[in-house]
Amino acid sequence: MHSTRSVRRLPALATAVALAAGTLVTLAPSAHAAAGAGLPLTSVEAESATTTGTRIGPDYTQGTLASEASGRQAVRLAAGQRVEFGVPRAANALTVSYSVPDGQSGSLDVYVNGSRLATTLPVTSKYSYVDTGWIAGAKTHHFYDNARIQLGRTVGPGDTVALVATNVQVTVDVADFEQIAGAASQPAGSVSVTSRGADPSGAADSTQAFRDAIAAAQGGVVWIPPGDYRIGSALSGVQNVTLQGAGSWYSVVHSSHFIDQSGSSGNVHIKDFAVVGEVTERVDSSPDNFVNGALGPNSSVSGMWIQHLKVGLWLMGNNDNLVVENNRILDTTADGLNLNGTAKGVRVRNNFLRNQGDDSLAMWSLYGPDTNSSFENNTISQPNLANGIAIYGGTDITVKNNLISDTNALGSGIAISNQKFLDPFSPLSGTITVDGNTLVRTGAVNPNWNHPMGALRVDSYDSAVNATVNITNTTITDSPYSAFEFVSGGGRGYATNNVTVSGATVTNTGTVVVQAETPGTVKFSNVQATRVGAAGIYNCPYPSGSGGFNLTDGGGNSGWNSTWSDCSAWPQPGQGNTDPDPGRNLAKGRPATATGSQDVYTPGKAVDGDAGSYWESTNNAFPQSLTVDLGSTQNVRRLVLKLPPLAAWEARTQTLSVLGSTDGSGYSTVVGSQGYRFDPASGNTVTVSLPSGAGLRYLRLSVTANTAWPAAQFSEVEAYLS
Repeated sequence: MHSTRSVRRLPALATAVALAAGTLVTLAPSAHAAAGAGLPLTSVEAESATTTGTRIGPDYTQGTLASEASGRQAVRLAAGQRVEFGVPRAANALTVSYSVPDGQSGSLDVYVNGSRLATTLPVTSKYSYVDTGWIAGAKTHHFYDNARIQLGRTVGPGDTVALVATNVQVTVDVADFEQIAGAASQPAGSVSVTSRGADPSGAADSTQAFRDAIAAAQGGVVWIPPGDYRIGSALSGVQNVTLQGAGSWYSVVHSSHFIDQSGSSGNVHIKDFAVVGEVTERVDSSPDNFVNGALGPNSSVSGMWIQHLKVGLWLMGNNDNLVVENNRILDTTADGLNLNGTAKGVRVRNNFLRNQGDDSLAMWSLYGPDTNSSFENNTISQPNLANGIAIYGGTDITVKNNLISDTNALGSGIAISNQKFLDPFSPLSGTITVDGNTLVRTGAVNPNWNHPMGALRVDSYDSAVNATVNITNTTITDSPYSAFEFVSGGGRGYATNNVTVSGATVTNTGTVVVQAETPGTVKFSNVQATRVGAAGIYNCPYPSGSGGFNLTDGGGNSGWNSTWSDCSAWPQPGQGNTDPDPGRNLAKGRPATATGSQDVYTPGKAVDGDAGSYWESTNNAFPQSLTVDLGSTQNVRRLVLKLPPLAAWEARTQTLSVLGSTDGSGYSTVVGSQGYRFDPASGNTVTVSLPSGAGLRYLRLSVTANTAWPAAQFSEVEAYLS
């Protein structure tokens, strides 16, 4: 969902504590209604593999490589370093999620049981580092991309597949192993696009050949043989036809704008090929989508590989009874799929979505309600700028048996919302069924609000929620903040009514189980929680005086009966219980400001957990200062100050003092001004001891001199309790 999400004034919350990540996700075909898609692949996390590289994460700080990774961890490979996977299942093909530094490209050598394949795996930053400056609070994001390769042989348990960086630094996140069948044969009676002049080498534009084949095959099948085809302009007038390929690993159409039509009589079936675009930035005014508009009633999309588009399917008009199933949608700069109003009876099921730049799956009831439609048994990983699944209005909607993991900025795992964005909008009505979903490491800080979003959110953003919302059989694991959030995101205190939460298992929430911030009534039954970070309930409706939130106990609840007592301050992860990580760096990921900065060397680079990036103040303008908000008053005993640990950084002495404040206005000196020597021979690291009892929330470093550069410089400012 493209977003004009507005700023809401709420108290600040500290960054999430690092949580353990799973290492193996199997998406094998299944007949039972388990959460997630049944796909013939097994995903293995790089951090669980053998490596000579550097494991990064876990990290929940927006704008870092680890925070956008699956499991919030990954492996960074310098040239010559390797990560070696034990093969989990029979496989002859591999897909790798990776990141390379902005502006760079290169390749990975692939080794099977120690033998290097002749074919390398190309890696590039071309489709990454997307900027969405018009979304207030959002930073550069979308760091990862996916690349695939056929191994040319079948491997299985006991075999190894290694990836070796050759000519560029590569951060490897996850590897998908799968066994793909051979290319399918042409159906009898079908019209091949090559018979109409399409070029399977991709050298010539095949747009007209596809159009001619579609016209000739009305009521039948257009066949797309194995090959690479280039479509330079969108197809339209597509109706009463099947577009079929030899398989998504064999028939590949290169197009950034495949089908664009406002209407169709329907009966369009698109299946078994890939559409790969060249979209590198998000431009909401451009229809750079696989499907833009309508396929018409009783249509289907299945077995597709959709990658490098703005949106996979942006569906408007009559798409009644559409079925979208068994597809992979990867690396879109905005939504994976959006039912953009008036959809009836649409079924979106058994799809795998990774690395979306907005909501992975959304229903937005603009111009008319989406009605009797569902998202079922989908697997969603790493939406990096919004929700896994978002329902914005609509009537009688079902969200069932989905597996969603690792949402990032602005995102919950599932959002049930009356945020309208535009008019005319149809708010939630009828019965909204949210059943059997599994949410892992979902929820994130909304930088517009400076405020957290829960793993599952009910949001009366622009109007009260009066539909019947039934949330049942939910599993929420490792949410960095809360499990269930009830909020009026526009800040106007609209109520959330008629909501029931029944049969939930909540494990390891960073803050609370229930984050109640708006009036309403919600009934909880059989919600069982363990390892709750701060308290069971945060009950502080906003704005103050807007009304009370009534939590009705339906029985069977356990593990979350305490209430956070201070509505003037958000709980930090782990606050109120034994600190889950007393040795953590309190400054990591916290808001940082400075008196000035130089070019891209902004204050946040000093608290991003990456010693290779750094803050540099305005040049030739001493004194300069860097201030970090730790989120709450802490008895900091030790600072660790760093510069990049590179030989190119010559030794230098910076003269600085340490100041502290509890309220951000009045500062006192904690450690007086003195010179500190940063020497590459000792890792360019300096430790500053603070006196006992130095309670501070705002940490300020005031720098008056630097012997090697006319500015203050820090790659990391770390704060510790001991």
